[in-house]
Amino acid sequence: MIICMCLLCLCVGVRAQELQKQGRGVEDLVPKGWEHTEATGDLNKDGIVDLVVVATPDFKENTKTRDDGFVYNFNQPLLAVYFGTAEGKLQLWRQHDQVIPARPDEYVSIDASLTITEKGVLRISLETFASMGGWGTEHRNFSYRYQDGDFYLIGKENQSMSRNTGEMETTSENYLTWRRQKVKENVFDDNVPKTEKWTKLPKKPLEKLGEQRLY
Repeated sequence: MIICMCLLCLCVGVRAQELQKQGRGVEDLVPKGWEHTEATGDLNKDGIVDLVVVATPDFKENTKTRDDGFVYNFNQPLLAVYFGTAEGKLQLWRQHDQVIPARPDEYVSIDASLTITEKGVLRISLETFASMGGWGTEHRNFSYRYQDGDFYLIGKENQSMSRNTGEMETTSENYLTWRRQKVKENVFDDNVPKTEKWTKLPKKPLEKLGEQRLY
């Protein structure tokens, strides 16, 4: 009986650290102490506000504290989509546990941000910054549209820049027109000519949200 009670307590503890399946706001859905960012908008075109949230657990075994008190959080972020209901609640549609990359080490940070456009397009942005080992920064945008009962990738953009030379390259891919644009420029030197190149992409089935980690 004692063993069963202990196992029950452990199970309850695990459940308490999960994102809630229903609530009226992000404060009802994300456990206290978790880092999180969110965006609201009408994703499924039903006239009701929906919510998308990226939340990072604070499990202590996956954190490291510096001498000055700064905490590195290496926990795996969770991405969750909630659809609004006519009753004014938010109902979990789907949670993805391996879509948003976790912080890999002390010297590389990955910051996620979310946007929902007026047309209901979900944009997930990831900014990677290395404080040691290189001069590069990278910003990636992924655009998803809800259709046919799921979220499909309709475009993505990758922008990389060298902080010491100012060289920047931006590659944009549109999966509605199946075209790729590549732009090269130097943000430090206006005398360096800006170049732009367009190419066609091979058509293929659109990728669903959650089918692979965003890199």
